[in-house]
Amino acid sequence: VQLQASGGGLVQPGGSLRLSCAASGRSFSSYAMGWFRQASGKEREFVAATNRGGGFTDYTDSVKGRFTISRDNNKNTVYLQMNSLKPEDTGVYYCAAKKAIFSHVPIDYREYDSWGQGTQVTVSS
Repeated sequence: VQLQASGGGLVQPGGSLRLSCAASGRSFSSYAMGWFRQASGKEREFVAATNRGGGFTDYTDSVKGRFTISRDNNKNTVYLQMNSLKPEDTGVYYCAAKKAIFSHVPIDYREYDSWGQGTQVTVSS
């Protein structure tokens, strides 16, 4: 599967952004999907993930209550709604896909098979 992330940009603290990740190819619903981010000079970190059907999700603690991952399998797209953004949310955000059993929500980047190109999110006043 090929992935194309979009929706990043510059936003003030407290603002919102919605990232999208469009997948090409068939069988999008066979893939668990995740979002990761990488700040300058830091390692890539897990942000959020969802299972194949979208009914199971997981988040890193720092974004719980502020970010929401969702997917539309009819549109082959996964989303990351980001609210109450903070400067520490700044980084390049990557979407990733992993062929998985139905309930699995992978949070380790090493599990993922395919990656998008990344979209820059900058939170600054």
